[in-house]
Amino acid sequence: MRFEFDNNTPIYIQLVEQLKICIISGKINPGERLSSIRDLALQAKVNPNTMQKALMELEELKLIYTERTNGKFVTKNHQLIDEYKKQYADDLSNQFFLSMESIGFDRSETIDYLKYLGGDK
Repeated sequence: MRFEFDNNTPIYIQLVEQLKICIISGKINPGERLSSIRDLALQAKVNPNTMQKALMELEELKLIYTERTNGKFVTKNHQLIDEYKKQYADDLSNQFFLSMESIGFDRSETIDYLKYLGGDK
């Protein structure tokens, strides 16, 4: 797993988003055990407390859970993962439509343009 950060958003929020994407994209499989907090922090080059905060947030979202002596695991709830995936896709799509609107494309023109780019010429 590779982490990238910008200076505009708190690191732990970026960690949550990047780990969430790894889960909803299947890069981390349902039921898979996560590396230790210390190992994840080393990998991301962040303080372990920052990683802990991000993992607590993912646990609140129910995307991961803790087994007391075994560590942290990705949820096995495929429906929940799909809901987050659709929500993320909606957010990305809305951002894209807004960007296209800012250069003069309405929603219908944007869809037609995407069809054109996709080969429906």
